[in-house]
Amino acid sequence: MKFIYLEVKRVTCRAKIIQIQKHGKGLLADLSTAAYGKTWLIPVLFLFFLIQTPIIAQEQNDTVVPQDSIRKHSVESTFAIADTGTMMTSDTLPVEQKVSKNAIDSKVVYSATDSLRFDMRDQNAFLFNKAQINYENIGLNAGYVEIDFQKNQVFATGVPDSAGHESQLPIFTEGAKKFEARIMTYNYKSKKGLIKSVFTRENEGYLHGNLVKKMASNTTYIRNGWYTTCDSRDHPHFGFRFGKAKVIPDDKIITGPAYLAIENMPTPLMIPFGYFPNRKGRRSGILIPTYGESFDRGFFFENGGYYWGISDYMDLKIVGDIYTRGSWAIKPYFNYKLRYRFSGVMNFSYAVNLFGARGSPDFNRTRDFRIYWVHTQDRKARPNSSFSANVNIYSKNFNQYNPTNTENYLSNTFQSSINYAKTFSNRYNLTLNFNHSQNTLEKTINLTAPQISFSVNQFYPLRKKERIGKLRWYENISVRYAMNAENRLSGADSVIFTGEWWNRMQNGIRHNIPISSSIRILKFLNMTNSVNLNDRMYFQSVRKKFVPDTTGGKYVTDTVNGFVNAFDMSFSSSLTTKLYGMFLLKKGPLKAIRHVLTPTVSFTYTPFIDPGSAPLWRYIENDTNTVNPQRYSILAQGIYGSTPGQKSGVLNFSLGNNLEMKVRNRKDSITGIRKIVLIDNFTIAASYDLAKDSMNWSKVAMSGRTRLYKGIDLQYSSSWDPYARDSLGKRINKYEWDVNRRLLRLENTTWNIGVNWGLNSQQFKKKEKKTPADADEQELEDIYRFWDNYVDWDVPWSFNLTYNFRYTKDYQAAQKKRVSKIIQTLGFNGQINLTPKWKVGVTTGYDFEKGEISYTSLDIYRDLHCWEMRFGWIPKGGRQSWNFTINVKASVLQDLKLNKKKDFRDF
Repeated sequence: MKFIYLEVKRVTCRAKIIQIQKHGKGLLADLSTAAYGKTWLIPVLFLFFLIQTPIIAQEQNDTVVPQDSIRKHSVESTFAIADTGTMMTSDTLPVEQKVSKNAIDSKVVYSATDSLRFDMRDQNAFLFNKAQINYENIGLNAGYVEIDFQKNQVFATGVPDSAGHESQLPIFTEGAKKFEARIMTYNYKSKKGLIKSVFTRENEGYLHGNLVKKMASNTTYIRNGWYTTCDSRDHPHFGFRFGKAKVIPDDKIITGPAYLAIENMPTPLMIPFGYFPNRKGRRSGILIPTYGESFDRGFFFENGGYYWGISDYMDLKIVGDIYTRGSWAIKPYFNYKLRYRFSGVMNFSYAVNLFGARGSPDFNRTRDFRIYWVHTQDRKARPNSSFSANVNIYSKNFNQYNPTNTENYLSNTFQSSINYAKTFSNRYNLTLNFNHSQNTLEKTINLTAPQISFSVNQFYPLRKKERIGKLRWYENISVRYAMNAENRLSGADSVIFTGEWWNRMQNGIRHNIPISSSIRILKFLNMTNSVNLNDRMYFQSVRKKFVPDTTGGKYVTDTVNGFVNAFDMSFSSSLTTKLYGMFLLKKGPLKAIRHVLTPTVSFTYTPFIDPGSAPLWRYIENDTNTVNPQRYSILAQGIYGSTPGQKSGVLNFSLGNNLEMKVRNRKDSITGIRKIVLIDNFTIAASYDLAKDSMNWSKVAMSGRTRLYKGIDLQYSSSWDPYARDSLGKRINKYEWDVNRRLLRLENTTWNIGVNWGLNSQQFKKKEKKTPADADEQELEDIYRFWDNYVDWDVPWSFNLTYNFRYTKDYQAAQKKRVSKIIQTLGFNGQINLTPKWKVGVTTGYDFEKGEISYTSLDIYRDLHCWEMRFGWIPKGGRQSWNFTINVKASVLQDLKLNKKKDFRDF
């Protein structure tokens, strides 16, 4: 048997441990006091021993607590009661012990920092100042607590502070539940309680009640209370007031008649009963629509419908719009997800928009739709295969009248793709694609269904499985294989699937086998040789003929169905290396300039292969131009092109340049050097065709790019012709040097400058003072010091500026001169937090061609604690509109909002 023991520690008298423990056949009581020689504890000890009520409290370690670590008059008390069951004495016969009817199942742990008083006759305990009680998963903190051990009941309330205000109000916890109240009575055996002036949280909401009755099942009944999502305990900003309510944890809150009060002011918004979902996670239910009036379409309800949580893996939301003048829309949304396998979302929207009065000239009716599907597969689900989808299909006017966001409204090009890929034996690859692209401005659609690709990874047929010594040159010969097959359909979106649309499809198959080898010559030269084999298969070809008529005649092109095979090949060889030049400087911050040259010379020979029985290149039938007859390829409209019409032997030259400089960098403690790129790349390229009988030189192409400064990029390209032009603007077989005494003639040039400059408050915050490393840092430091006098950098803000400048100059044969054109775009967006509660955002730009401000929007946000306010304004353009919304933040009351707007369709 375990015997009763009582332990009391009182710092003021420094009493040692009092124990009653088993010792031999009887009981040994050891009492020792260190101060005052008090002996009154002994009868108290025996009195507790005679009481049969089990009082079990927190066990304390038999250690000495430093006196200075505990407040004076603090009390820590520990009580333990004998286990129920059979008592064993020195006799071997069992003695049965009676269990009190008031016995509890677990121990009660309690403490107080001021004092603890016991009433032995009534079996009560009184805890003063910061009292704490714990029983199983139940906890109670309060300024004053009474414990009735006979009734297993606890009473708790607060205590007045020095100013006379209530403090240390009771806080009751049971598992994850928490109650705050002024007065609380609780039976820790039946787990029932009566609470006055309660405040507790229920998921996203808070409950206030004048009187609350808690049941053993954790269901609570409330009289005269509030339900709100505002976390302010004493003065919530809003709430639904009710006379009585029932709270079922993690399920629902049901009230009687209730009304909405804002800042303690009643409003006319009343409901006969209240039903507030109180369950975590997904739940099905009705979606309350927004309402309003549209100038052109009448009164409306928008985005009302139903949400259905089908299972843990999928859900469905169906919402719709309806207008009094006949417009309507339906928008189902379907989401699905299987963890570690795949996830996706599907959306289909169909809308009928009516504008103007029926029968009037300006009456307009449109039927629009949108298909959206995104599917993503987890990489770990199937390591050797994958399936993905990104489908965006719109009718031509959908984004004009039913845009989901600004980006969609400003876009006119949309693309879709469905892809399946499979790898076999880590060597063979199969890909199936469905592709779609459309331009709503040009009203065209391009479909590729399907697109099949099969490839074999690079392999070395002459290389031994077990390598012995150094590789020989022929062991570096590699082979690859690729097959592509496509079926395409293009046309206007209104007629693409009308008539015999399948006859308008273009299809074909292409096989490609590249064979290559790379060797190194004299350690510095890289030489690559390759043979490229191509085979094209088509199921349609064209025939051209001249048909005479009364006006002189015309050329006609007919499509002929039938299988056609075309084979061609090419041989190529290239030689490249890198040359490095370094110019070192001994004085100044500039340490070195490095120049890297990459010369490349290559030769490509393509023979002319044309079967004699069924030539691929022919002359136009019945052509009257016998002096210079026109020649064409019957595969000119093939999706993979045609074979070359003549042999060629092209010698290519290119020279790449990279220029960098090295400057001193005091931040780098290792090298002390920082690289700055002056020219990222500048390439000059040209070619010479040995197979031509005249005008063998191609145009000389120059291109380059570099970064002028952080966020400022420069790109350049130009084309130069070595041959002259005649009076009609045509190229002639005479060098520009022979005619105009210059090596090359500028054909066209393009300059691009892009600026993307972003700043935010974090970049301007004051940092530790340090010595600037260079002149640029010193300049920035001076700028920061100047603006520090006028700007508070602690206020969060950011803005981004984008500017693009494009200059082109092309030769126009009709005008017989080069024509210049400049295209500029300017965009700006930024936001600033005026205060911790106010945020303002602006997006705008400038259209240089029209000479006016482009798309502009102003967004204002105000945090209202448990509410939020938003205002959006687009002052001009096709999206001209404004929208004002004030709503509750919590999602459980997301339909409690006020929305006023003027839609862009009303302008």
